[in-house]
Amino acid sequence: MKIAESYFRLGTENAFIILSKAKKLESQGKEIINLGIGQPDFLTPKHIVDAAKKALDDGHHGYTPANGTIELRAGVSRHIKKMYGAEIDSERVFIAPGGKPSMFFAIMMFGQPGVEIIYPEPGFPIYESVINYSGAKAVPMYLSEEKNFSFNADEVLNLINEKTRLLIVNNPQNPTGGLIEKSEIDKLVKGLKEFPDVAVFSDEIYSRQIYDGKSMPSFFYYPELYDRLIVMDGWSKTYAMTGWRLGWSVWPKSLIENVTKMAINSYSCVSAANQVAALAALEGSHEFIDDMMKKFDKRRNLIVDGLNTITGIKCNKPGGAFYAFPNISETGMTGEIFAEKCLFDAGVAIVPGTSFGQSCSDYVRFSFANSYDNIEKALEKIRKII
Repeated sequence: MKIAESYFRLGTENAFIILSKAKKLESQGKEIINLGIGQPDFLTPKHIVDAAKKALDDGHHGYTPANGTIELRAGVSRHIKKMYGAEIDSERVFIAPGGKPSMFFAIMMFGQPGVEIIYPEPGFPIYESVINYSGAKAVPMYLSEEKNFSFNADEVLNLINEKTRLLIVNNPQNPTGGLIEKSEIDKLVKGLKEFPDVAVFSDEIYSRQIYDGKSMPSFFYYPELYDRLIVMDGWSKTYAMTGWRLGWSVWPKSLIENVTKMAINSYSCVSAANQVAALAALEGSHEFIDDMMKKFDKRRNLIVDGLNTITGIKCNKPGGAFYAFPNISETGMTGEIFAEKCLFDAGVAIVPGTSFGQSCSDYVRFSFANSYDNIEKALEKIRKII
């Protein structure tokens, strides 16, 4: 059989490959501490689970509109108003099975041979993967350790030319945990006035994972961009609902029919009962989020301080998400070798930096979405092998 050549331009997400390796080692009786996968180690709050059970009992078993139920889209609009004071018509809200479909649809909508799409590096690997698949040229926006993995707005604007169709921004960031301050986004938005044909995709999936009392510098604060702005968020990280596959995004009015058509052509709609649970998450108590973030903050301090005491490792303190992205170059190893050594010699699963861009060979990603005790144990195991 011969399959399309474009398929071979697709990359993958190595965190899942490493998860598979870790599970195989566990099945062989080896103890593995998984600091690779970006998944909160908390159960979904009970009131959300109960809402899903009740929805099934109440007969929510059928198809829903491809862009999401009217009730849930209205709930997302209220949530945005509460969080950012932004008035967003629920007709612009799109419900998807996770964040990736919105990401995939946006890139495929703008990407084609002869155009350019700007994405962050280090960055979530699916950005570059889908850009390449679309046939567009992937143009990296490099994020440096010296700037705590933020960006310089002027440098980003200098990447834009007549071929640029889409700019992807992720804040807070995966894999670095870097937080782009609002002042830098202000400069970027001001500069984008000179490029009215460039759309912006803002990946804000970690919007509730921010530390040190800072607030989320969302693109919802810039209504002047609404006619070319796509904002993506969801339930996976905020409510510990990774396996529920629920995401939301807001699109320009001119594109909502287009993205809905792509949903109809691919997965039809999101699970009806899950959408009821998603509304319960938005409208129920958020005390769970505060408790979870207190635990994440303690783990953040533990892992950063611990890594910085290990010879050859330097680690910036992340401002958001639940990742640390240390520089391990002084160990004399590349990120790939370091990650392999951690997995097979120390029994600690982490992700090499090159999974997030070829410029990242001196780095590895640690997820601190695991227990405090396990992180302590993992640090000690790594200290011994170094």
